Amino acid sequence: MLVLATLAACPSKATLGRHLAQRLVQIGVNDVFSVPGDFNLNLVGCCNERNAGYARSRGVGACVVTFTVGGLSVLNVIAGVYSENLPVICIVGGPNSNGYGTNRVLRHTIGLPDFSQELCCFQTVTCFQAVVNNLVDAQELIDTAISTALKESKPVYVSVSCNLSAIPHHTFSREPILFSISPR
Repeated sequence: MLVLATLAACPSKATLGRHLAQRLVQIGVNDVFSVPGDFNLNLVGCCNERNAGYARSRGVGACVVTFTVGGLSVLNVIAGVYSENLPVICIVGGPNSNGYGTNRVLRHTIGLPDFSQELCCFQTVTCFQAVVNNLVDAQELIDTAISTALKESKPVYVSVSCNLSAIPHHTFSREPILFSISPR
């Protein structure tokens, strides 16, 4: 998709969002499926999250959903692709990194101040889960998630705090190591 390829090819700002886009393009993801939410990018709009299962025909898939509301909705799809041994990168626009540990109830949650409810649901239907709520280890978490999805041929869960994707960070200015594992 033009938007994803453009983001990946423009290294002028080394941000988490550009790194994630670059890594998805490198493994052959041309389309990222999403349901329009609060802050979703201009991606392939869908009427629901079930379209993420297209990995069967493409070899690897990716979807972007909102925290909890979208995440719980896409859970059936992720369980399905898990049982079918399909690598799908499920990216969730997580809570603001400053919100962790504040004991506040956020909208798009199930009404508890604990942000781990969604993560707990994904643990049984993904082979790896990453919660990116700081920039220091973001590159390693994202790269580990993607390589694990490819190696295991299973879906992974990557929650990225909504306030981090556009912030430049020196760890993203290094050229990432190419993945040696391609999707089955």
